[in-house]
Amino acid sequence: MNELQSKVALVTGASEGFGVGIANELVTRGCTVWITARNEEKLKQQATQIGARAIVADVTSPEDWDRVIEIILKESGQLDILVNNAGGGIAIEPIVNQTDKAVIESINVNLTSAILGSIRAAKIMQQQQSGTIINISSICSVQAWEGWGIYAAAKAGLNQFTKSLYVEMRPHQVRATVLIPSWGATGFQSNANLPVPSADTASKMISPEDIGKVIANICMLPAHLVVPEITLLPLVQEISPY
Repeated sequence: MNELQSKVALVTGASEGFGVGIANELVTRGCTVWITARNEEKLKQQATQIGARAIVADVTSPEDWDRVIEIILKESGQLDILVNNAGGGIAIEPIVNQTDKAVIESINVNLTSAILGSIRAAKIMQQQQSGTIINISSICSVQAWEGWGIYAAAKAGLNQFTKSLYVEMRPHQVRATVLIPSWGATGFQSNANLPVPSADTASKMISPEDIGKVIANICMLPAHLVVPEITLLPLVQEISPY
């Protein structure tokens, strides 16, 4: 499949989980794909495995974002797709138990990083008069569960930021989408010190391959069409609102 053969994409947080699935699917569809993450060993391993190009970077750093964009434009000459996938639970616990450090880190990795990347990508895409920016949010952004308050606040901010980005970039033929997934079969649970689902349950959750296909399909829409917001849920999960 070469539906995206002429496109250049950047996927953040692509050393594991959803990021790997997204990058792999975009490569499969013909994209030139750049991936970033902080873990150099894991990132380069994934890049070799899926045929992507790796840049070690911290997406919460403006300087790293400038370096990443500079490298991509120098090597590839354009940027057509940005997927802000990087994020993390940081500290999933009651609000009164949160430390200042954990709060700041959670906001930075789940919200600020995507804003920093979107600003830089949007400038390029505005000049090109084309492009797609997809921000990966979370079902937590529209629900309320104990322990998830800070993470949810960051992701809710990402939802609103993406809507504003869509409004501002639409006249320039640049698309902005927020993808709101729920239960994913990734390393999120273990990284956030949460109970890991059984193998049977995990097989029915959203896989990296699943989300990769959704992202690729959004990018392959006719240029005059956009999906501003999409929610993806696994049937195995019961969601009880507050």
